[in-house]
Amino acid sequence: MGDAENGKLLFKKFCTMCHTFEKDGKHKLGPNLFGIVGKTCGTTSGFAYTESMKRKACTWDENTLDTYLEFPRKFIPGTKMVFVGIRKSEDRKDIIEFLKTLK
Repeated sequence: MGDAENGKLLFKKFCTMCHTFEKDGKHKLGPNLFGIVGKTCGTTSGFAYTESMKRKACTWDENTLDTYLEFPRKFIPGTKMVFVGIRKSEDRKDIIEFLKTLK
């Protein structure tokens, strides 16, 4: 289990260039991530996903988020997410804990 408070700090450091996380927040280069945990990837309305993201059709849970955040282009080849990933397992766990609070 991660640390949601640290995860929020890490999210702001790594993710807010491309993502928002507020309820009803606007999309940026990437989709708004409020309520992402438990959602099927590629289904947030109002965002233009790649076909590869839509075809993946996985549910974002702790395992899929961890794998994706470690190396996005390996988990979903063809994604337009240019972020190279987060190598430290603890950092990924903390970010996922933070994302779980967004409901």
